[in-house]
Amino acid sequence: MKSRLHDLIALADEPSSEKRRELLRGVTDLFFTGDAHNQVEMGLFDDVMSQLAGEMEEAVKVELAQRMSQAATPPRGLSRVLAVESIAVARPILERSSALSEDDLLHVARTQGQDHLRAISQRASVPSSVSDVVIQRGDDDTVGVLLRNEGAVLSRAAHEAVVDRAAANPALHEAVIDRHSLPVDLLNEMYFMVESKLRDRIMAKNADMDPATLEAALSAGRKRVAALDGALPADHAAAEAEFRALKARNGISPQALAGMLRGKKQTLFLVALSDLAEIDFHTARKILERRELDALAIVCRAAAFDRALFLTFALLILDPADDVMGKAKAYGELYTALSREAAMRTIRFWRLRRQTGDVAAA
Repeated sequence: MKSRLHDLIALADEPSSEKRRELLRGVTDLFFTGDAHNQVEMGLFDDVMSQLAGEMEEAVKVELAQRMSQAATPPRGLSRVLAVESIAVARPILERSSALSEDDLLHVARTQGQDHLRAISQRASVPSSVSDVVIQRGDDDTVGVLLRNEGAVLSRAAHEAVVDRAAANPALHEAVIDRHSLPVDLLNEMYFMVESKLRDRIMAKNADMDPATLEAALSAGRKRVAALDGALPADHAAAEAEFRALKARNGISPQALAGMLRGKKQTLFLVALSDLAEIDFHTARKILERRELDALAIVCRAAAFDRALFLTFALLILDPADDVMGKAKAYGELYTALSREAAMRTIRFWRLRRQTGDVAAA
């Protein structure tokens, strides 16, 4: 083989581009002839092919990249050269080549464009450090490709970053929800971002969780929840004081909450709802401000409020233009269809916010 390789190398001085293309193909064919090459032979192949490839037109490089992407032990130097070529050349190497090290992938991810990032994102295995760079530099389409690849390893911080990005881009919702490695607390954080069919998927995943996984998720989510919680409204302290006084004097019944809403005491209502349902103020406020009827149904079911009270809340929270009375039957069916067990599973993730103790008042 050495003799044959040196014969081919001797043709390297041939000025004809056609002859040099034949030379490159000849060296490539020779590379694939043997089962294995020793270190010296591999170095020769790498040097010659890297030099010749640099002089070839794109079509020849594409052919070479396709062949090398399928090699069990491709020359690393050549692979690194091809990986930063145009995406037509680089794609098979970035998607499949075993020659690229983690450092090689990081170099490409940090220096090349979205097409190269997407190709890296489709590898059978993407190291966590490379995923971090893809998420930092990638556009939403690229991040979506990475999320759909379960072979890509994402750190806790990376999962948090994609959830934050999904808050601004509904196109990422499904990819985030369907990601098997998404921590359970972040999955439930997505509940307030996504449409109904994806909320059903979240509820179904909660139903499949074992208790140990649920407890681990509660613990992992506390720090993030505390950091994300915003300031309380200016009248929160006064509303809390009023609530404590009412509770000490007469106790607070669920029905009393409807009176608070009728009296336009929104902050007092939220303080009371938070207490009775054992959720944090910010979650309650989010439900009210966004008029999240299915989320409200979960809260009311978990708190053992009756169907009539839930419908009263719906009537008072929603805008009259929403034809609440006309939709009362549908809202009632929504509430009836939701089991208390299912509501309790999901609300546990909302209740973790009450345990942070890190919420700052405005």
